[in-house]
Amino acid sequence: MQLDAVDISRTASASSVIYEALRRAIIEGRIAAGAPLRQDEIARQFNASRIPVREALMRLEELGLVRTQRYKGSVVAGLSADEAAEIFDFRLLIEPEVMRRAVPRMTPSDLSAARGACEAFAASKDPMQWGDLNRALHAALYQPSALPYHLEMLGNAMDRIDRYLRAQLLMSDGMARASAEHAGILAACEAGDAPRAAELVHAHIAGARASFLEHLPGLVAGAAR
Repeated sequence: MQLDAVDISRTASASSVIYEALRRAIIEGRIAAGAPLRQDEIARQFNASRIPVREALMRLEELGLVRTQRYKGSVVAGLSADEAAEIFDFRLLIEPEVMRRAVPRMTPSDLSAARGACEAFAASKDPMQWGDLNRALHAALYQPSALPYHLEMLGNAMDRIDRYLRAQLLMSDGMARASAEHAGILAACEAGDAPRAAELVHAHIAGARASFLEHLPGLVAGAAR
């Protein structure tokens, strides 16, 4: 199991450290869907007791990243077509409104950060970076909205699908399309056109939803290897 483990035997926030390490490994695909998460093994890697491990696994289960199975204990959760569709439908409801709220509040500094994130995503040739770069761009666009609860919920939703994003973009040749759509959204933000930016965000997510569901069987098979 590939985790960014540290010795936290004397750390007060042991549960949070373990939680973040497991969460990162899951969304990056370093732990495959269906893989068991053995508490003893994880505790040993972090030089911790099983208590903070159990707490971390409970938090991950609340996010839908981990499931408890009879006779197996905790395993990394997979993703069904219905679950993926629901996640994208949630994004379609929330993200356009977040974008609409963000545009009037954007400062030159905000726009500069979004421009840098947009260019970094478009220029990247490393599929391992695409998930993080995509999230960094959306975060830069949405942060000015001053809607922290919305952004937290969107972050949780993205955690559920991030591990499949790189494969989807590869299988669908989606980088060029995503980069062009990102550039259009950014241009609307720079023009101060909130309705247009929200409309483009909706179209962007709708297109990603269709592509994701079309390629999901292959994405799940690849993630399980």
